[in-house]
Amino acid sequence: MVQKLDYLKETPSQTAGPYVHIGLAPGAAGFKTFERELGWVIAEEGVPGERITVEGVVYDGVGNAVKDVLLEVWQADANGAYPHAECPQGGKCDPGFRGWGRVITDFDTGVWSFDTIKPGKVPGRAGSTQAPHITLWLVSRGINIGLHTRMYFPEDDAAHKTDPVLNSIEQRMRVKTLIATQTAPGKYRFDIHLQGADETVFIDI
Repeated sequence: MVQKLDYLKETPSQTAGPYVHIGLAPGAAGFKTFERELGWVIAEEGVPGERITVEGVVYDGVGNAVKDVLLEVWQADANGAYPHAECPQGGKCDPGFRGWGRVITDFDTGVWSFDTIKPGKVPGRAGSTQAPHITLWLVSRGINIGLHTRMYFPEDDAAHKTDPVLNSIEQRMRVKTLIATQTAPGKYRFDIHLQGADETVFIDI
């Protein structure tokens, strides 16, 4: 039963608001809660694999940079294995590889970036293989439910042709929205468009 409390005013409506950063990236919000922000290091130095840097901007429907986005990153290691509980006891993945990270956009420019290693091909269902990719989840003001997408690498075109996720996209012209651009050796650009003609493909999970 809803209580009728006439002496209390209705609080302002909120979507993500500033609380995403205060709770998940307090350092960016001005709070020195942790010595090192959780999720800043995806793969420690010495983890096998090609070191890469990924950067981009999230754009709204009219082409403006969204400057208060929080992104989480998931990926496999160079062998296509995701971290699991056995890693420290000699599993297939390196204990220095977390496979998960959290980054935020620069409040002035809207640019986000992270350093990691390039993932390998990931075994899929029924003998299929997923092309090397990085999964991204993003939230921001005005986004009530986090958006999931993927970033693939341009040099893996042959693997893209058999990737089950890419092949499930009916509007084939939109596949390119999931392919990053290589700007220099080991450096990739991946811009995300929330709406508009170049809207990024988002995955319903």
